[in-house]
Amino acid sequence: MPIMDIATEHYQKDCQRVAVTTAARLHMGFFDLSQSSSSGLGGLGLAIDSPYTQVQIANSKELDIDAYCGENVVKIVENYIKLLSIPKAFSLKVLQKIPEHAGFGSGTQMALAIGVGLNQVFRLNLSAAQIAAASLRGKRSAIGLGAFSQGGFLIDLGKTSQLPTIDVRIDFPNDWRLLLVQDSRQVGVHDTVESEAFKTLKPAQMHLKTMLQQHMLPALQRADLLAFGAYMQDLQAYNGDYFAPAQGGRYASQDVAEALTWLQANGAACVGQSSWGPTGFAILENQQQAASLQNQAQQAFVGKSNISFNIVRGRNTGAIIEKSSF
Repeated sequence: MPIMDIATEHYQKDCQRVAVTTAARLHMGFFDLSQSSSSGLGGLGLAIDSPYTQVQIANSKELDIDAYCGENVVKIVENYIKLLSIPKAFSLKVLQKIPEHAGFGSGTQMALAIGVGLNQVFRLNLSAAQIAAASLRGKRSAIGLGAFSQGGFLIDLGKTSQLPTIDVRIDFPNDWRLLLVQDSRQVGVHDTVESEAFKTLKPAQMHLKTMLQQHMLPALQRADLLAFGAYMQDLQAYNGDYFAPAQGGRYASQDVAEALTWLQANGAACVGQSSWGPTGFAILENQQQAASLQNQAQQAFVGKSNISFNIVRGRNTGAIIEKSSF
């Protein structure tokens, strides 16, 4: 049944325009793939400042969805109209969007941005939890929801309610940088293929909860990248081996795997793949090291036009909501 039913005669008072900007997230892996408890997989990830999604929603006499939005956005809108009982009386423009199926959590960020925008335009007074539930996202992991609402480095210890929740949030060190390694020729596992993979993969023999809580998080809190990177490699190997049957190896893209190996050999203390990939990442001490490695990597992989290297920062704040009347 609808989350909220509001009288339509109030919709057009003080016409509003709302812009919502939200950035991508990296999902760095699950730490309990043993299926030993009913609480879920548990995961960790990081909000980053680029790429980003920006949508603009405004009151309108009829439903007007920008052609640039695409089929996925249309489905999100139709779902909200049904669940929130709102009229087809608004316009939606997608001014910028995170690449799909690349490991950035684009679907969750788009759905939440649209949901928050509609909540503001129609004065639905929905809580963040209600919007998340209506978005039909975040059922397996809370990392995308946490990245949208608060940013930072995020830990989801498992499903303790209807939706997973963020249990630990830590500011990502301001000096650290991430060098993203992207493969334009490949997309990550998604939709029904992803769902089937989780159904068919056998449980892991162990979990990494103790390593995460007693070693990895303390290393991050004291900004010890060398130690944090070593534990990240353990986590990435754990996930890579588990998901290898579904994605064709520890990494979804062999070109990205080659680039990450090269980055490690040239000084990167921490590398990995986000979600199902194909995007990989290296975490570096500062802007100087990131720029140096970026330049060297671009030269080393100049023959592979599908591979790109981009420097981004961790994002310690959530989505930006800008309202105006017209």
